Amino acid sequence: MRVELPPEPMHFVNREEEKARAFRAVEEWQGRSRPLVLSLSGPGGLGKTELAFLIARKLRDSFSDVLSVDLDDFRVGGAVDPGEVLAQLLLSLDVEPDSVERQFKARCRQYWNVTSDRRLVVVVDNARYASEIVPLLPASGNSVVIVASHGPLYDLEDGAAVDLVLPPLEDPVATELLELIVRDRRLTTDPEAAQTVVQMCDGLPAALHVAGRWVRSHPLRPLSRLIAELRAELDEKGVSSGVEEIWDAIYRSLSSSAALLYRLLPHHPGSTFTHESATALLGLGPEVCQDALEELVTAGLLDLRMMQLTDDSRMRLPGPLRAHARRRARDHEAHGETAEAQKRVLRWFVRQAQLADRFAAGRRLVVADGFGPVPDAPDVPLDDPARSEDRSVRTARAERAARWLYAERHALFACVRLAHGRGMDAEVVALCEPVWTYAMDHPHASDVTELFRLAVTSALRSGNASWMVRMRCQLARPLWESGRLADAGRELDGAFAALDLLGDSEADHKLRASTIEFRGMLSSARGDWNAAAADFARSREVHLAIGNDYGAMLQTYRSGQASAELGDLEEAARLLAEAHDAAVAQDRARLSARTGFALGGVLQRLGRTDEARGLYERSLEGARQRGSGFDQVRVLDALAELAGAEGAITAAEEHRAAADAIRRRNGLL
Repeated sequence: MRVELPPEPMHFVNREEEKARAFRAVEEWQGRSRPLVLSLSGPGGLGKTELAFLIARKLRDSFSDVLSVDLDDFRVGGAVDPGEVLAQLLLSLDVEPDSVERQFKARCRQYWNVTSDRRLVVVVDNARYASEIVPLLPASGNSVVIVASHGPLYDLEDGAAVDLVLPPLEDPVATELLELIVRDRRLTTDPEAAQTVVQMCDGLPAALHVAGRWVRSHPLRPLSRLIAELRAELDEKGVSSGVEEIWDAIYRSLSSSAALLYRLLPHHPGSTFTHESATALLGLGPEVCQDALEELVTAGLLDLRMMQLTDDSRMRLPGPLRAHARRRARDHEAHGETAEAQKRVLRWFVRQAQLADRFAAGRRLVVADGFGPVPDAPDVPLDDPARSEDRSVRTARAERAARWLYAERHALFACVRLAHGRGMDAEVVALCEPVWTYAMDHPHASDVTELFRLAVTSALRSGNASWMVRMRCQLARPLWESGRLADAGRELDGAFAALDLLGDSEADHKLRASTIEFRGMLSSARGDWNAAAADFARSREVHLAIGNDYGAMLQTYRSGQASAELGDLEEAARLLAEAHDAAVAQDRARLSARTGFALGGVLQRLGRTDEARGLYERSLEGARQRGSGFDQVRVLDALAELAGAEGAITAAEEHRAAADAIRRRNGLL
């Protein structure tokens, strides 16, 4: 059972009517063909998210899984890509990353398949439109979707949701919440001042929490003095909103470093951040940043409960406070602090992504220069796999680097857009190379095509020939994988045209060989295996000429695949055996398994079944160690076919059942 819920808040009052309506609706919702939707709406700060999580906690014992997504994590320019949200939900439901369907319609079907027989609770936060919700509805009528939005979702079909509009807290209830937060005798000895604090919060629980911490931070002053001091400031500043007044008062009490961090956090790439990325944003060193974060928590301007849900201690500035911090940042725009901080954190992300790319994918062809350390912003503690002799340690380090790329994907995507908008072309290209590595492990990412288009534009704008070639090649692959073969062909034509601008260095020759390989892969996507074979052979010749063993091995593998497709099985077996031996010698675990699997298929077709079985079994073991369901299914299907051909019916059925179990788990059956 998976439960994606933060720890309960210390204090939560009222909302009894809304809770009762929600639980009654769940109890009465039986035998339906669609899930129940509970829609919680109201302005920011009313506690919609907390109420959604509270309802989900009460329901979790009756449901198989409780999932949660914040649509603001996926929002770019005000719009959400529902395909990306679906991918996140599928991963939460234990679908293998390489099994997530690439096309949106296929991904919807996969999600329906995975959820068709489950009792799920799905919490969707920060929704704006019904169109963002509909694709996320599970297929099971025994599921519940709890949606938190600033306004009612009028564009949902009539009767499709139970609308729960949250009003502000009444003064007596708000006073109760304030007393729970503060637990201070001053509230009872000076009820008039306490009532003034309550009224300033306009019935918003978020504001009451902030006000409560504000009162607690001045334990020796009488409330009347605090109110008087606050009112004097408000009269001078002329602020009208009570909630804004509370936040402004707290903000003005911060140290200079905490106030600066608060103003900068809304401009952090991506909606969540870590201590390391906040340190890069602030630019004053880890200890100052740590103190500033703790001060923001103490002041009630930062909620750390989200850290409990993540391995990398991610944090988020809550939505209403994020908007307030952005308003305070406008007061300092003339000083250029935001622009400088964004440039600093952007370059920090470039360096971290380059390190993670190298650790996850190993040494490979890149065209961007490496970025050095950012002053006062230490690197993320990722370890270089190459520095260990232990293969299991190397694998674990590579996987951790790959997980970092996945965890920071939204920040990296935001950095690409930010860098492109600022004309920082070197940063755009440098970021898109790690994005390429991420996309190879997560081919369902729909943003990468847009990012690679930006990278091509940056390369053209810079006039750098190597960048033009590489970025056009990187853009071509997601284009042909999505069926846009003509568009992919045009990008590769542009890449080949730019080859004439390259020099005669080893890196230039590698880039030429890689571009020829891309053209061969496009030909294979078109079904033209003769053209593909010619390009793979030509690319291999270039790699051999410059002594690039890895490139030569990869093209030998591709040439073997092409020969197998063309029916030349003896040549295919020779090439694939050569590639497999080279992959093992170079300690390339994934390619060792895949070359072995391809060789096994050819040997099976040649009747050399014992050799094929051994290769299949080793490939299956490698796939299990890597946790690759995609490769496991391929190998199990091949073993089933082999066993069936030999009359081993029981073994064939066992292999098929194991493959189908993986498909079923991944929503592919």
